[in-house]
Amino acid sequence: MEPWDGPAAFAFTDGKVIGAALDRNGLRPARYFVTRDGRVVMASEDGALRVPAEDIVERWRLQPGRMLVVDTEKHEVLHDEEAKKPLFRRQPYKRWLEEGEIHLDELPDATPNGRVEPASLFERQLAFGYTMEDLRILLSPLATGGKEPDGSMGTDTPLAVLSERPQVLFSYFKQLFAQVTNPAIDPLREELVMSLNMSLGPQHNLLDETPEHCRRILLEGPILSVAELEKIRQLRSWPFSAVTLSMLFAVSEGEKGLESALDRLCEEAEKAVLSGSTVLVLSDKGVSTEQAPIPSLLATAAVHHHLVRKGLRTRTTLVLETAEAREGHHFALLVGYGASAINPYLAFETIENMVETGLIGDVTVEDAQENFVKDIEKAILKILSKMGISTLFSYCGAQIFEIVGFDKELVDKHFTRTASRVGGIGLEEIARETLERHWRAFSATEDGPEQIEVGGEYQLRAQGAPHQWNQHSIPPLQRAVATNSFETYKEYSDHFNNESARLFTLRGLFDFVRVGEPLPIEEVESAKEIVKRFSTGAI
Repeated sequence: MEPWDGPAAFAFTDGKVIGAALDRNGLRPARYFVTRDGRVVMASEDGALRVPAEDIVERWRLQPGRMLVVDTEKHEVLHDEEAKKPLFRRQPYKRWLEEGEIHLDELPDATPNGRVEPASLFERQLAFGYTMEDLRILLSPLATGGKEPDGSMGTDTPLAVLSERPQVLFSYFKQLFAQVTNPAIDPLREELVMSLNMSLGPQHNLLDETPEHCRRILLEGPILSVAELEKIRQLRSWPFSAVTLSMLFAVSEGEKGLESALDRLCEEAEKAVLSGSTVLVLSDKGVSTEQAPIPSLLATAAVHHHLVRKGLRTRTTLVLETAEAREGHHFALLVGYGASAINPYLAFETIENMVETGLIGDVTVEDAQENFVKDIEKAILKILSKMGISTLFSYCGAQIFEIVGFDKELVDKHFTRTASRVGGIGLEEIARETLERHWRAFSATEDGPEQIEVGGEYQLRAQGAPHQWNQHSIPPLQRAVATNSFETYKEYSDHFNNESARLFTLRGLFDFVRVGEPLPIEEVESAKEIVKRFSTGAI
């Protein structure tokens, strides 16, 4: 069972033995003392009950992951090792682990499958929403051994659901943060308790203890190279059997094609598990003029929840072969909705191309790809630590996100029980944005320059995403402060009041109305237009 990161201190009893245990990170205080007359007192803080010091024979605290047990029949106080020692010999656990666990690097090398992508690198970058910012601001620093770029708090670009530009599905999700009793972790100074280890294979009955429980393939991290993925793809011996399922849908079927392809993918996954497949590789390779990709996050969540509803989820693990994932947030989302491992093949290909064309210098292709993996893993650790979670095992399938802009039907079916407080787009709108990117990728003229979109999410660009702080909003504010002019300040405030009509934020959709007075007809028409744009998927 995956470790739970607490913080938790709990007591347990069967009426004869009473004990207490502390979470393995030691984040919940639990102090105790033993008196001469045979009482054991434990509380969150020392001194909760006043007992004279001369009456106390032992005073200490529960340490991380440790246990204290009181046997009321034998009148014994058992400390951690004494309490656990009888359990150690119950089964040959060490031998089971040594015989059952297989490290990925111990598997034989697999020959490449030799599949050739029908689309060029440029076409696939366009189809999966790559921008120049992804290359220059994200991939380049990561590949050269830097770190994930720092940015200021917040963003002044439109929410994904309000944007007029096609958005990747990851942009609709916001990572939740630790609150109140679940403190955040420092992934650098508390590195000892942090782990990105994952495993592949079926999970057996939690209430049983058998050698089969230890039959797992261990991964040192969730990001797989192409060679490592091929090792997994060619697993054929029990209990490890892998099958590859396609995450593509026919362009000719239009917007309805996404829903039918998604249902078909879930049915294929169910049949594969019932046939004995313990590793499902979901792949979006093979994008062409006729085939468009199902968004990887949508496919992962749909298969994950479909297998949960069918009672089959613990019999298999999900591995992603996807071109979409390229930054820490993307990988965290895929793991958070059930993926145990991810191969970002297009990110690797893009880095290779950037090294060969001189966009990344002073580093080999192999080193650049290794740097990318290391830095993305650091980014994942940082994301885990914000929720106070220290192991990726605990994070996998936890869905610790909030959705901004999906309709209820989509959330209930494919992102079940994820917080979503406002409505928004459904499968048809997702398909429309996917097909729009696909059309841009495969309709470029042959003689035109191979130039992907500028992006503009992180920095203001003329052809990029709009920003609230721009050349029209900053100068009036600076002049108003310098001249102490209320008229100039009004220029600044009028600009932002008018900008709300461009739908940057949810609060920009609201207006103040005096109760009991009718709205002016122009405002009624404006509201109707916004509702119409939402209903038609224009926003």
